[in-house]
Amino acid sequence: MRFSCAAIFAAHLVVATALALAPTRAAAQDVTLTSRDGGVEIAGNLLGFDGQFYRVETAYGELTVDGTGVLCEGPGCPDLEAYVAEIAISGASSVGEVLLPSLIEGFALRSGYKIARSDAGAGQVEYLLSDSGSGEAAARFLIHSTNTDEGFADLLANETDIVMSLREVRPDEASRAWEAGMGDLRGPGRARVLALDALVPIVAPGHPLTEVTLTDLAGIFSGRIVNWSDLGGPDAPISTYLRDPAAGLSQAAEDRLLGPIRATLRPDVIRHVSNRALVRAVMTDPFGIALTTAADTGNAKQLALSGECGFSIPATRRNAKTEDYPLTAPVFLYTPVRRLPRVGREFYAYLSTPAAQLVIRRAGFIDQMAEEIPVADQGDRFANAISQAGEETGLEDLQRMVATLSPLRRLTVSFRFEQGSSALDAQSRSNIRLLADALEAGEYDGRRLLFVGFSDGQGPAQSNRQIALRRAESVRRAILSAAETLDPARITLEAEAFGEAMPMACDDSAWGRQVNRRVEVWVR
Repeated sequence: MRFSCAAIFAAHLVVATALALAPTRAAAQDVTLTSRDGGVEIAGNLLGFDGQFYRVETAYGELTVDGTGVLCEGPGCPDLEAYVAEIAISGASSVGEVLLPSLIEGFALRSGYKIARSDAGAGQVEYLLSDSGSGEAAARFLIHSTNTDEGFADLLANETDIVMSLREVRPDEASRAWEAGMGDLRGPGRARVLALDALVPIVAPGHPLTEVTLTDLAGIFSGRIVNWSDLGGPDAPISTYLRDPAAGLSQAAEDRLLGPIRATLRPDVIRHVSNRALVRAVMTDPFGIALTTAADTGNAKQLALSGECGFSIPATRRNAKTEDYPLTAPVFLYTPVRRLPRVGREFYAYLSTPAAQLVIRRAGFIDQMAEEIPVADQGDRFANAISQAGEETGLEDLQRMVATLSPLRRLTVSFRFEQGSSALDAQSRSNIRLLADALEAGEYDGRRLLFVGFSDGQGPAQSNRQIALRRAESVRRAILSAAETLDPARITLEAEAFGEAMPMACDDSAWGRQVNRRVEVWVR
């Protein structure tokens, strides 16, 4: 290999971006890239080609090279005339078996492609998109449906472009991805909330219980509660069911349910390798209970979540969108710092369109389209505010809240915070971008948006209101910062706070307090 210091410098001049390229599915092969004037020669293994940029592993590390400035020679060189974009997607089976295929088909239909589906074996399905006129292949999507752990493992092995995940990336996975040159998977733009789901407890039809408190549900799955009689049910031992340990559903259940109380899963929980098997097991066990997603409950009976103070919150679409339901579960797509092929980038942009949101809803998941909820549909919330008002929340405070909010409508876009932190949670971070995009697109031009802060009931009411107001102001500033092209004159953005005046859940648990600490968005 011929490579002088000057050549290295020149090579960096043709590096169009620091972003890596999507990996090819074939094994890396030798290539030599030569600048058109013959002054620069780069030799190494071709790791990826997206139709425009080469990614080459060399003795000096990985280089990303603009293909328009070089000639390629060697067995690894792609056929530029017959190039077909390849996008590999791997991870959670509940997403890969239903949601992603529906979205790819919707994208193909909207973009004018013909689409052909074929079984690639071992849990893999291939979708070939072809030009509707010429019939020439344009892109190949390969979906590998396994589990969340396998999705991240495929990413670290350079075998996939996108990870389907039912949980956030683990610190060790993010660390290894960083070391592999894939960027910070926890950074802005690396994680995308594709859709929403909810973790729901299910029992067999005919089970006497209709709801369960989060405290008791955690007690069941941690082994503290082992008999249904402790919950007012029959005198029978409780059998528990959950997905296999590598499944994102199982990991999310442990994170969201047991994490806040630092409990561990009971050792005798019965595991299943698919959501369908999980539901079937509960359906045939009158004394069993499982945690699954709202999209995969089959004919089992869902239990609402309640609290000691009388709240009962079912896993409805609206409650999940607003995160009023405490076990809302975002569906994530993770991408490393890689340049996807053009078709892949177009597909990724399609995912945020209203058309894609309709596909998400039809597939049984919860879309992220903002809805406006009139005050008339929120009677239960205001009734709870009155019934649960603490000693420091007087009639004057409640009247001020009602007078302020009655002329407005609540958006389903809400903002909540990590456990014990002032940092926004994953769904809320995604909501910043969603609302900013809507503002930039002019969807709320001429209207007034009010960011309203609420708190839990721990501590003095006045202090709680001040904390809630600071959070509301923080979210308002984050939206303005994200909406870079927004003309502030087109819209009014304000902040207000009512502290602990309208709880959404009981303050008797860590989950309830986390639900109550929120910033809502109201619009007029």
